[in-house]
Amino acid sequence: MKPEAVFFDLDGTLIDTAPDFYVVLNQVLAAAGRPEQTLAAVRSQVSNGARALVTLGFGLAPGDAGFDAALNTLLDAYEQRVAVDSCLFVGMDAVLDTLDNAGIPWGIVTNKPERFTLPVLVGLDLIERVGPIICPDHVALRKPDPEGLLIAARQVEADPARCLYVGDHLRDIEAGRNAGMTTVAALFGYLDPNEDPRAWHADHYIDEASDLLPLLHI
Repeated sequence: MKPEAVFFDLDGTLIDTAPDFYVVLNQVLAAAGRPEQTLAAVRSQVSNGARALVTLGFGLAPGDAGFDAALNTLLDAYEQRVAVDSCLFVGMDAVLDTLDNAGIPWGIVTNKPERFTLPVLVGLDLIERVGPIICPDHVALRKPDPEGLLIAARQVEADPARCLYVGDHLRDIEAGRNAGMTTVAALFGYLDPNEDPRAWHADHYIDEASDLLPLLHI
């Protein structure tokens, strides 16, 4: 059946934000006299958040001396460059056009703080098109808890059992499953090279954004 709503994870699913993270991380590393990281290395960690990028670039773990200072420096730098090189994944604009034309609401449920999420959406001219935007600021528990997805479904008066959730991380698939939604794993996203996404047991797997179109049953 045609879904009542479609929800997306943000980084690595709806938007390719790795290029901006790549530039910003290497700017911060250069200032600290640390070696540069490759785009491939950055892409593999973006879905795990800025803390994972600090670990990647500085070799520090949360709780280590200097970790919080490096994290704050990275976040402050990223705030100045949230949508310079970031863009929708190839084919995603056509997916959003299809949803808009069919009157199917779509939204975002992300672990990315609102401080960064809203400027990215503004920068990419998506803020007027998107429906629910659920960030960690709006929930008590982050994904894989289903709270954010259930809030999003309520906002558009959709039955979770008739919604799709698309993500590129195990936590996304677990959150969608916990919310009772149909889950879609985005294989074009920021996958950990040491992880097998087929082991997530998502309902569907897509190699590119356009593979979503048949799932909409429009």
